[in-house]
Order: sequence, then C-alpha cells, then structure tokens
Amino acid sequence: MVGTETVAEYGAEVEAPPRPPALSPSRAADFRRCALLYRFRAVDRLPETPSPGALRGTVVHAVLERLHALEPAAREPGAARALAGEVLDALDPGERALLGEDPGVDGLLARYFALEDPRTVTSEARELRVEAELADGSPLRGYLDRLDTGPGGLTVVDYKSGPAPSVHAEGRTLFGVRFYALLLARTRGVVPRLRLLHLADTTSLTLRPTADELDRFARVLAAVWAAITRAAPTGDFRPNPGPGCTWCPFRDRCPAHGGTPPPYPGWPGDTPATSATPATPATPGTPAPLPVPRPRSAEPSGQTVGDAP
Repeated sequence: MVGTETVAEYGAEVEAPPRPPALSPSRAADFRRCALLYRFRAVDRLPETPSPGALRGTVVHAVLERLHALEPAAREPGAARALAGEVLDALDPGERALLGEDPGVDGLLARYFALEDPRTVTSEARELRVEAELADGSPLRGYLDRLDTGPGGLTVVDYKSGPAPSVHAEGRTLFGVRFYALLLARTRGVVPRLRLLHLADTTSLTLRPTADELDRFARVLAAVWAAITRAAPTGDFRPNPGPGCTWCPFRDRCPAHGGTPPPYPGWPGDTPATSATPATPATPGTPAPLPVPRPRSAEPSGQTVGDAP
C-alpha cells in the first residue's frame, strides 16, 4: 500500500491519532545509533525539550513552507521576514524565551535568498507526507520539505539550518535524503534529483542517486525494520553507549548511565505493523495554520529532520 498527502503537524491542540510505527529517516537513524533511543522516541514517545538550534530550524522550515505557498512574485525577503514574525509570535512563551532576544532567524532567511530565488521555483508540494512499503512489507514514512517540478523531472529540496556536513558526518545527512529518494521511487516510479540547502554556511549540495543505489539502500532499511520487529514483542531495545550519549535527551533514563527506563508499554497495536495507512489527503499546496510545529527531531548540529515518528 502506498500513498501521499500534504499534511503538517501543528500545535498541541491539533492532536493526530497515533499511527502504527514506521521507518522514517530520523527513526531509522535513531535505531542504527541506539535501539533504546528508538524505543524512547517511537514507542514510549517520551517528551523532549527542543534545543534552541532545533527550534530555530523548525521556525525557518515553517517560514519557508509559507513563503512557497505565496504567488511567485510575492516571495521576497520582506514577505519572509513578515512570516517569520508571525511564526515567532505563535510560539508559546517558554519556546520564545528559548530563542532569546535575537532568535537568529533573519540571518538564516537571508542566506536562503542567497542560495536561490524563490520567485523562479515551481513546487508541487511543501511538507509532503509520503508513505510506502518495501517489497518485504517494511513500512516507510517521511516528510519532504519541498517537491519541485521542472524540465529535468522531480527534485526533492531539503532545508538544513546547520552547515554542510564534514566528510565524517556526511553519511548521516545523505541517509535522510536517500530515504526521500526511495520514497519517491516507490510511490512515483521515478528517481528524483536531491538538493540540500545548508543555510548556516550558504551551501547547496545536489545529488543524483541511481536506481541500483536505492535498491541497496532499501535492503539496509529492510534489515533495520526486521531488527525492530524482532525486539518489539518483548521490548528488547538495548542501549548502545557512545559519543551521542553526551547530547541524548534521555540519558537520565538510560541503564548504561545508571538510569531506569519506564515500563515497556508494548508495541502499538500489539503486533509489529507491516504497513502504513495513509490518511485522507489534504488540498495540495495549502499552508498549514499557525502555531508553529514542534521540532520532530533534534540532531547534534541543531538541524531538524523532516519526518515524523
């Protein structure tokens, strides 16, 4: 089963019903880094306080989503600054205080305009939720920041509020965008071009994955999901201590650091899900209402990842 829809998860008062777990770029990366981290986020759904960098990135994502919902001629820096004011005003007081007197949003938006002229962009959708299954039934789910159309075909555009990755960190960044390419390949039957816009250092990266590369990547994801479903019945999600523990928001609950996890609540739906059921599609291109969405994932670099649990 496959499906796509334009959605946004905005505001605590707009509670979406829980969905069966599926692999998203962030959740797959969580499990590969630490199985217990995956459990805390995908199964226990423990609350997290976003870092200032993660919240700033989420604000910028929301602004750019709204900017590209405007008519092309209206997509100017002044409009982006006005939208930023609206999004910042919609934050609750605690979140707004987290960003400080200067939230740092204007600088990121200025660098965005240095990377591209949004008046020339033709996008099919913003914040597009895409769901698919691999051949073995492994469920995939992700949110695309922007899907552009043009003479060269489809292009997935991914905003990054941090700088371009170093060589040793490149794999984590490319993992996410390859995931998006695989989703498009499964749902549209085409391999898209990928563009990463790194706003912190005004860097644009373009990737052109091949069908063979995505087939190999699909096998990696299938192995990750198989490991998750083996752990799901008993909750045997084990910690993997390492450098990431220094920024893990659940360190105090981790047995590797003297903590105690909450009782295992059981796998949602009692049995591991093997498919994702798409919800009713929203009108494509409709900007989501305020308030600003909560950050979906906080990375060490302060970037946000465009997907959901």
